[in-house]
Amino acid sequence: MSDEKKYTEKFGLDMPLDEALKRFATVTKEELDETISGEDSHNLIPDGEAELVVFKGNHIRKVFHESEWWFSIVDVMSALTDSSSPRRYWSDLKSKMLKDEGFSELYDEIVQLPLTSADGKMYKTDASNAETLFRIIQSVPSPKAEPFKRWLARVAFERIQEIQDPEIAIKRAIMVYQLQGRSMDWIEQRIRSIMVRKELTSEWKKRGVDESHEFAILTSVLSTRTFGLSPSDHKGLKRLKRQHNLRDHMTDLELILTQLAEKSTKEIAQIRDAQGFTENKVAARIGGDIAGNARRSLEDETGKRVVSDSNFLEKKRKKSLPEK
Repeated sequence: MSDEKKYTEKFGLDMPLDEALKRFATVTKEELDETISGEDSHNLIPDGEAELVVFKGNHIRKVFHESEWWFSIVDVMSALTDSSSPRRYWSDLKSKMLKDEGFSELYDEIVQLPLTSADGKMYKTDASNAETLFRIIQSVPSPKAEPFKRWLARVAFERIQEIQDPEIAIKRAIMVYQLQGRSMDWIEQRIRSIMVRKELTSEWKKRGVDESHEFAILTSVLSTRTFGLSPSDHKGLKRLKRQHNLRDHMTDLELILTQLAEKSTKEIAQIRDAQGFTENKVAARIGGDIAGNARRSLEDETGKRVVSDSNFLEKKRKKSLPEK
């Protein structure tokens, strides 16, 4: 077991990704219900609405189903492979994946949806959402695969609003991180951190903390108590610019400790029924100290500093260097 997974379990932060998505969606929906009126629902996409989208001259059918766009897999195979028989190509690929790659779990995510064919008639067609399609593409040997992923990241979320799919921000983030080449372990850690942050800021709002200014102060308190650095100093250590998101460049362990600080702060605020800025600042200090003590204990155990100067920009630059 890796150190990151060990500490994730030790601190009680090993929440399954599906549960993190649901909890994020629950908090988002609660906030939307307080701010969105009935008039805001007139732009929602109706279930069953279909569109044609174009990738490099190839038409791909998509249909709105269960608050997401689902894409015709046969059309995608046609666009990626230039096969004279994309339907046969997909059938052969399914067989190969089921036999060689343990595809059964992924196959359960494919559904048959009615889509209009070239003859104008409706036929049930294998379709998948963007997440599943992303995974299927990994098995297609095509130079068009990477450009298609970037295209998919754009068209998969067109016109969808948070009121219709409260998880949409997370789904977009997952796809962006995948395109950046992040590991799934890191992505899961980052998604958990987004969910924990969402729950904390929602709790702060309920307890009378001002979002425009006081959120930033409390976040700085948490960071300083956890890492011994303010967020701006932490960004400076990682050589990040103002526009960069610090948490997008944290290591797994930095993300774990950030979650521990914010989760502890939320629970302390609830137990103490902290109201207003001053009382929640006390809770943030305690929550930050819990994470800070965990960091020092971890550093003593491993002999290594947790706070890292690494950033993902360095990795991207290294990948772009020509081979000698």
